[in-house]
Amino acid sequence: MVLERELEIEDLRKHPAEAVNVLRDLLSGGAELMPDPKRTGFYELHHQSTVYYIHVSPATGKIILLATWPIRAASGSDGAA
Repeated sequence: MVLERELEIEDLRKHPAEAVNVLRDLLSGGAELMPDPKRTGFYELHHQSTVYYIHVSPATGKIILLATWPIRAASGSDGAA
């Protein structure tokens, strides 16, 4: 996704400013967004060790940063004995 105008990002949970800046840079640079199959307009963006969960308003294009969480490394085991 490439957004060509100034990005308006609202951060509802007051994430660190760096997280918002990284998200802005990623979106401006054409980062690949993975749509949430259960929610229209909601996306995950994976970058290095972090997942960003956002909503993009279809009416205004405004981006809302809803959550971030660390990407867990695949352990190769499902925990079954």
